[in-house]
Amino acid sequence: MEHLQQSRREERLARYEQVITLHKQGVSQAGIARQVGMGASTVQRWLAAGTFPERKPREQASQVDRYLPYLRERWEDGCHNMAHLFGELTEQGYQGSYASVRDTLVRLLPTGHKNQACCESVTPALPTSRQAAFLLLRRPEKLCIEEQEQLSKLRLIHPEVDLAYDLVQQFARMLRTRTGAEYLDTWLDQVEHSNLPELQSFVTGVKKDKAAVRAGLTWRINNGMVEGHVTKLKLIKRQGYGRAGFPLLRKRVLHAL
Repeated sequence: MEHLQQSRREERLARYEQVITLHKQGVSQAGIARQVGMGASTVQRWLAAGTFPERKPREQASQVDRYLPYLRERWEDGCHNMAHLFGELTEQGYQGSYASVRDTLVRLLPTGHKNQACCESVTPALPTSRQAAFLLLRRPEKLCIEEQEQLSKLRLIHPEVDLAYDLVQQFARMLRTRTGAEYLDTWLDQVEHSNLPELQSFVTGVKKDKAAVRAGLTWRINNGMVEGHVTKLKLIKRQGYGRAGFPLLRKRVLHAL
């Protein structure tokens, strides 16, 4: 990033020198703008400044900024466990990412020997959203010891996370055991009475075609083979797009099937 910023600064400096040279030669501001390829107002501003106009770095507000006093106080109290501090901010309404809190702590707060005695337990770094989704969807018996520990820590963050895990596992179990006819209605009621808008949105989509979903969670037959052939046909078609006609496409399709 720094190399890119330096390159852009050098480019602007070269254009500024070109503007000054043309101005000394008596070229009008409109003529300078046409030759240099920039706006006439920019040329006027550069000439009025008299020196090379340095760009000030953009200052972007962070969601963590409003919690900085609290973070400083907790850090000075001796709690240097970043994951624990992130959990405390979440309880106070913070909606940003763990990475933002970590980067802020590393950049602004005092460093040194970390004292985690104030925290009841040493909490490891939270998994990413992709890793969390994997842990919630995977069969519990197939998780290794480390993944089981991560899942346990994840479920302890908030009761809603624990509830989401139970509901996701119930739906996955229906899908694997084909018991949608028995448990789908009960599962839909549980989600509707929960405080999980993401799953409630999923339930809204399920209800729009409930009969098809129930069939997919009950019947042993499915259209997986048909969808596989459709994907293969689309691949063959796109490989020959603009280079072959229908006769070759027909032969390739028949050969593939």
